[in-house]
Amino acid sequence: MKKGKVVLVGTGFVGMSMAYSMLNRGGIEELVLIDIDKDKTIGEEMDLSHGLPYAPQKMVIKAGDYEECKDAQVVVITAGIAQKPGQTRLELAEVNTKIMKQITKSIMESGFNGIIVVASNPVDLMTYVVWKVSGLPKNKVIGSGTVLDTARLRYLMADYLKISSKNIHAYIMGEHGDSSFVPWEHAYVGCKRVKDVMKDGHHPMEDLKKIHEGVVNAAYEIIEKKKATYYGIGMALNRLVSAIINNENSILTVSTYLENQYGQNDIFIGVPAIINRNGVRELIELNLNEYEQEKLNNSCQLIKEMRESSIEKIIEEK
Repeated sequence: MKKGKVVLVGTGFVGMSMAYSMLNRGGIEELVLIDIDKDKTIGEEMDLSHGLPYAPQKMVIKAGDYEECKDAQVVVITAGIAQKPGQTRLELAEVNTKIMKQITKSIMESGFNGIIVVASNPVDLMTYVVWKVSGLPKNKVIGSGTVLDTARLRYLMADYLKISSKNIHAYIMGEHGDSSFVPWEHAYVGCKRVKDVMKDGHHPMEDLKKIHEGVVNAAYEIIEKKKATYYGIGMALNRLVSAIINNENSILTVSTYLENQYGQNDIFIGVPAIINRNGVRELIELNLNEYEQEKLNNSCQLIKEMRESSIEKIIEEK
């Protein structure tokens, strides 16, 4: 395994936003681009490479095939179709499950034994699909989960409170979607509880709900205005991959496998977890109140219902 070697499967807006972020930030030794559109992949390789003279460090960038996965430390999957107008989430899930299944088989046939990061939507379901098809240990398959949602939350809270987002310690949990929630009892500004900050600053508590609504509606607003979202998730994926490659033991809200944590089992969903070179080192289980636990249960139920309706059948098909 080559430390610092990353393979990106899918050179669309999301994948290339991550790649461009990596080029600017550094920390990656080698980046391999894979896509069904070979010419686009070569073009993206050329375009990125022409920026190397101004990059913070040397990086090998190349277009390749799945055989490149064999010695990669991390493979990031951003491939898949976007949800079309009028298309249900279940229909999207069925199409992308077939795509994830084929991609995962191709990755594993190379002899790959690193970490797979999944960003294709619906991400919690697609992470489960990749895990089942790959046969990798649960800690080695990670979904982007609510990493982007959490970044949006911190940005909006920082803007509201006029405090650096780096000092906002709050998380979005649950599904990467409308059923997500914020465990406000575990949210802090620096070392002070958010609820105490709101009270002492004479801010209406209802504004916390509005901030969360802003997070949930953010993607819809961006898509309405510019057709797609990709810069934010590109940065979020870079952050996640960096935590793996640099063995950071950082806490990120990824989609990971629950095995009796939070009263849930056999499901991938967004929760705080410690991330290092082994993938998910361990989950951080918060003491949720009754309302928060109900929200998490609801998220899990929605995902399981979609999975059981047709996704499991597609996974098992030969």
